[in-house]
Amino acid sequence: MPSFATLTAALAFTGAAIANPVSLNKRGFTVDQVERKVYVKNGPAQFIKTLRKFGKPIPDSLQKAADIGPSDDDVSALAENGTAPAVPGDEYDSLYLSPVTLGSTTVHLDFDTGSADLWAFSSLQPSAQLSGHDYYKADSSKQIQGASWRISYGDGSGAAGKVYADKVTVGAATATSQAVEAATSVSSQFANDIDTDGLLGLAFSSINTVSPTPQKTWFDTVKSQLSKPLFAVTLKYHAAGTYDFGFLDSSKYTGTITYTNVDSSEGFWQFSFSGYTIGTGSSVSSTINGIADTGTTLLYLPTAVVKAYYAKVSGSSNSNTYGGYVFPCTAALPDFSLTLGGVKQRVPGKYINYAPVETGSSTCYGGIQVNTGIGFSIFGDIFLKSKYVVFENSGSTPRLGFADQPGIF
Repeated sequence: MPSFATLTAALAFTGAAIANPVSLNKRGFTVDQVERKVYVKNGPAQFIKTLRKFGKPIPDSLQKAADIGPSDDDVSALAENGTAPAVPGDEYDSLYLSPVTLGSTTVHLDFDTGSADLWAFSSLQPSAQLSGHDYYKADSSKQIQGASWRISYGDGSGAAGKVYADKVTVGAATATSQAVEAATSVSSQFANDIDTDGLLGLAFSSINTVSPTPQKTWFDTVKSQLSKPLFAVTLKYHAAGTYDFGFLDSSKYTGTITYTNVDSSEGFWQFSFSGYTIGTGSSVSSTINGIADTGTTLLYLPTAVVKAYYAKVSGSSNSNTYGGYVFPCTAALPDFSLTLGGVKQRVPGKYINYAPVETGSSTCYGGIQVNTGIGFSIFGDIFLKSKYVVFENSGSTPRLGFADQPGIF
């Protein structure tokens, strides 16, 4: 497993340590995701997003593949023609984000267990960059003097801004002096993503990029006030999910939760599966080390595992044109399981059909792709959407827990 510490090398922040008092209305609460809009899913674009997130180079061939794929203009055309997709979850899906109040303004953020910063669009940006966004209203009296932040990616995209100590409310919990990284400018890649207003990181505070002293994540600020120092994620297939803070909701899972210890030394929810199973086939022993990341859409695995899976999918191929494994949209996809503590954590085959490669195409992009270019496995939303996932950080040995959502199998 490569060092995850190197993944944040491109993020340079300067700031100051601040106190984080907490106001909590009750000891456990649920945050519901909300639907932002219908959008067209583009598999290669998701691959690019993942590479950018972890500071990896983007191959020209992959960028060309993303350019071929569908765009939001296709949705607009359908609307103008008075038509809509017959099966919304087939070519189209909805973007599900969570409401967060920064100061006095509610924005919609991506809850991301693969990062540890809270940054948002803000009133400090040019108005042209704010079109379509909710944004943080920066108060100069709350600015941390001398603190700034900058994100720079290998493809030239990025964002920069100032740091504020402000009230941040998620559900029933408020951190009254939380570090908020307010953008003063963003690149076109960020500005064009008009639905996401920023990120709320839920990885470990050790990789928070404010310097010289890394700041606590919002969760680390409030966790001591919760009944239990955990949050549980219920992402859904073509539906809005929930985040439970401080408690477990037994109605959201079936059977027993299987736990595993987490290696947090690099700041991520890092752990290992001990094998995999394709469909009804035999289990294969293989150590698959990676991170649980709600901020990554696809499931990225070692090449040998991915090749073995698509060998069972009729008509599949690893396409240079489309930047990954594709298959006929009508193909029957086998279930896929990863083994944890002797328990198979299964993903339904239909979840692995991510999206058509182009609007109206009969070829679809796979939700399982190789981790080549990333350097480690990422257990993203394709895997997480069938699970109730517990992220527990008691301060000693963190752990993750997995159980099936009811009615999935």
